[in-house]
Amino acid sequence: MNIFKTAAVVAGASALFATTALAASHDQVTKLRIQTHYAPETVSGKLAAQYIDDIQTMSNGGIQVEMFYSSSVVKSVETFDAAATGILDCDMTGGGYQTGKNSAFQFVGDIMGGYATPYQQLSWLYYGGGMEAAEKLYNKYGMELIGWWVYGQESFASSKPIAKVDDFKGWKFRSPPGMETKIFEKLGAKPIVMDFTEIFTALETGIIDGADASGLANNVGLGLYDLVKYANYPGFHSMPSDHLACNKAKWDAMPKAHQRIMKVAMEALALRTALTFEKKNAEAAAMLRKQGVTLSQWSPEELQKFRDVAQSTWPEFADTPEAKALVASHLAYLDQLGLVSKK
Repeated sequence: MNIFKTAAVVAGASALFATTALAASHDQVTKLRIQTHYAPETVSGKLAAQYIDDIQTMSNGGIQVEMFYSSSVVKSVETFDAAATGILDCDMTGGGYQTGKNSAFQFVGDIMGGYATPYQQLSWLYYGGGMEAAEKLYNKYGMELIGWWVYGQESFASSKPIAKVDDFKGWKFRSPPGMETKIFEKLGAKPIVMDFTEIFTALETGIIDGADASGLANNVGLGLYDLVKYANYPGFHSMPSDHLACNKAKWDAMPKAHQRIMKVAMEALALRTALTFEKKNAEAAAMLRKQGVTLSQWSPEELQKFRDVAQSTWPEFADTPEAKALVASHLAYLDQLGLVSKK
């Protein structure tokens, strides 16, 4: 009888401990300061706001976010380090801004000339070994990758026609840092690296002929086609993986329930983003045509010329062990999808 009494006491104590621990976890509040480069009025800015609302609501207020838009605390390229050092907690820009730190970030930020749809790119992350490889890279710099949100192929904004590869010759355009500058220099363009927030003024003053900014709908939100009247649609050259990455120490200290909410909500954001932009970009294209903006759809032959140059540049840019591993992973997965350039 004493054995049963002892067992009952132990079981009761264990249940009480578990209940107390669960209650403590539920009572714990996670406060996060997150910065994105997107303006709140853009489609992506609104999607980011929806994500923040989702995680705050699903956590019943357990996750509380102070959100900063338009890179209002630090420059876009500085967001990652600001999160890693505790000035912010999370970076909601993209890995492509960190290529100066390690070229491997190019291949979690924007592989260029690779995947044809957001779904293929997300498939590599979740089912092609991408998340495991990327986590090692982010952890090396004191950050945790929470997930991606991929809005699809980008379109240019230009004051000149861009209907074929030859149109890039002498074309001065805003480029993000990284591999893109090498690719477009090979094609005869003159890429100028500048912050995302400086694009409008640079176009307005004629410092640049065009810009690689975002998808067609986001470009409309930025007002770029109020200034220039040429674009390409559908896009082909760039499909950035915007990320949410958080300070690893901050992340590790969060309740597991909060971590799960943020990661699952990122998967929802990824799907919502891809679906939203399919619709928004098509609507933007129809509207721009009515407004007299020329939209060029590239031929398969011209698209292949670009892909050949882009894919030949990947190994050149992969100059670290992490980058080489990511390129090999991408190429293996792209080969399965039939998207590797065959000579």
